[in-house]
Amino acid sequence: MTESARASWMIGEGKSLPPEFDDGVVWAAWLYYVDQLTQSDIAKILGMSRATIVNYLQEARERGLVTIRVNTDVGGRVAVARKLKEKFGLEGALVIPAGEPASLVTRLGEAGARLLADMIKQGDTIGVAWGRTVLAVADQISLAEALDGLTVVQVSGSSIANPEFSPEFCTSLMSQRIHARCVNLLAPALLSTPELKRWLLSEPVLVKQFELIHSTNILVFGVGDIGPDTLIRSANVASQEDFDSYQAHGAVAVLICRFIDEAGRQVSGELDDRMVGIELDELVRIPSRVCVAGGANKVTAIRATMNGGYATHLVTDIETAEMLLAEGV
Repeated sequence: MTESARASWMIGEGKSLPPEFDDGVVWAAWLYYVDQLTQSDIAKILGMSRATIVNYLQEARERGLVTIRVNTDVGGRVAVARKLKEKFGLEGALVIPAGEPASLVTRLGEAGARLLADMIKQGDTIGVAWGRTVLAVADQISLAEALDGLTVVQVSGSSIANPEFSPEFCTSLMSQRIHARCVNLLAPALLSTPELKRWLLSEPVLVKQFELIHSTNILVFGVGDIGPDTLIRSANVASQEDFDSYQAHGAVAVLICRFIDEAGRQVSGELDDRMVGIELDELVRIPSRVCVAGGANKVTAIRATMNGGYATHLVTDIETAEMLLAEGV
């Protein structure tokens, strides 16, 4: 077969092969990988079926006309994410690249927003905690298409401190971004006595709000350590002596105002019977639980959260991920 005959055979009848291409396989590969046309569009141009174009693209790879390379940085992060899933029994993990420490919260929020947006379906009820990272997720989330029947619910009580990333603000912002019904929890995070908590939670409006919290099928939350500069201490939810007491009893992390030790077990204390919000045993019953957290100062807290099985999905940065995977750290 002559070259001209072969070129004609490689494209549809009545179609002319451009002079710069050797055959239809090369032309199809160029249109797909360089011009970034769809396989359907290429099929129309070449006068062939889409199935034939698929075969042409496969032949282009087999003949070495096309070489597909994955960026080593991306490949490394994918490998680390898979190791995180295996080590901690996660359903999913997203690891972002290294960057400026000052922008870590924003970058984690953007990644968490992308992951969460992919998970949300029509009719979902999304539980929202609080904190800088959760706020960054809420601020950057957007859905590819409008979904009906979405509800965003606050899962921890309110606090007058840190209003810029309070539970009610995080909840309100996310509901606005995804055009969902917003339900704020109409109670303080910490009450003065256990008796007051029992009385308040028996109110019909709060009973209904907690029923909604218990129907949550997706939860997004962050993790805090309980060192001297931690967010939970600056929120003035309780006294410094209260936090010191939990720390003295082995607490290394705070998870939606609940304290856990290195193994992920809850550390009980005087505040628990006065705290308003989702309990840890309720949290783990939520089908999808997205933890968004990173930074060297939070490695111990994040590991405790993973050890306790509180997350089904983790969004973190590469440095934190590598420390989480390291033994004895």
